[in-house]
Amino acid sequence: MKTIYATMRLFLKVDPQKITFASYRSEKLSGNLYFVWKEVSENYPEYSCHFAIKKFHSSFWGKLDYVMHMMKSSYHLATSRYFIIDDFYLPVYMIKPRKNTDIIQLWHAAGALKKFGYSTVGKSFGPSREYLKHVKIHSNYSKVFVSSSEVIPYYAEAFNMPSERIFASGVPRTDIMFSSEFESETKSKLYEKFPELRKKKMILYAPTYRGKSHYQEEYSIPMDLERMEADLLEEGYVLVVHLHPYMKAGKNLNGKNGSFLYNVQKEFNIQELLLISDMLITDFSTVFFDYSLLKRPIIFFADDVDEYVKDRDFYYDYHQLIPGPLCTNTTQLIETIKNSAFDLERVNDFKNRFFDYQDGKATERIVQKLVGK
Repeated sequence: MKTIYATMRLFLKVDPQKITFASYRSEKLSGNLYFVWKEVSENYPEYSCHFAIKKFHSSFWGKLDYVMHMMKSSYHLATSRYFIIDDFYLPVYMIKPRKNTDIIQLWHAAGALKKFGYSTVGKSFGPSREYLKHVKIHSNYSKVFVSSSEVIPYYAEAFNMPSERIFASGVPRTDIMFSSEFESETKSKLYEKFPELRKKKMILYAPTYRGKSHYQEEYSIPMDLERMEADLLEEGYVLVVHLHPYMKAGKNLNGKNGSFLYNVQKEFNIQELLLISDMLITDFSTVFFDYSLLKRPIIFFADDVDEYVKDRDFYYDYHQLIPGPLCTNTTQLIETIKNSAFDLERVNDFKNRFFDYQDGKATERIVQKLVGK
């Protein structure tokens, strides 16, 4: 990688109006990258946008394919004025960037919960010190954008970088949370696909991934789905499931759509589902930061908090931070839903703590800071 990049630097020049969007989280432009690309395309036509989007697959052929992808990334790194990523992106850490190239990190998570990067050194989840001798993870970032000033110290620690280069401008993908028009369009899309849901109360279940990065076993929902259906369907509830991009659906999820359980991983993205759901159930996924913007009920379902702290840990005390009840079994979960045991004022306080801006203009602010005149 270093040799290829160095060779390209010798023969290629940086295009001052080239922006490259790069990610290995999905096969298409999505999330924060999508909204920044859209803003640039619509309002800054003098810039040309390029893409290095490739979902990493941990098989032999998947790794080989990703090596080829990194070659392509080297070219874009050597020729782009702005190189924008949304997660760990290996090619960035293996080079010495040009002085007139800015590498921008639009981290995919809002707020700060699970430790990552340099905060996990020494944990089973994190990188070993030996690995860090060869790959300086999360290095070379020119600017990082986060949801609030409160979390800047945690990102500075995780990225091992000065806090002065981290800006609380907001999270681009949350802009649609303020759009009633987009909410209506998404509901229409849902009802066209599943007309039987029109008068149902949607519970969204969005868990975080376990294990390490892309190396995931099949995931099965840890709740008793038969009991939930028996107790909640007659109350007008349905359970909609959306898994993390790295997770594989297990047996109790594959092909299940109808009656009580709906697995809509392919039809809708997570932001759409957050916007149209009546309630969220999660464990350690940071989607509840996004969801707090809607001031709707949030339930936390996890029976392995202590184990997770040992393997990875949190930036905050999990029990004190979460803005909703914690359930550890299906009985508790059903009772919480039936009794509406929620404190929405606590959700509102949480929202105000972790979002400095709540105006739907995060993307505009970030792009203006990057390429505005």
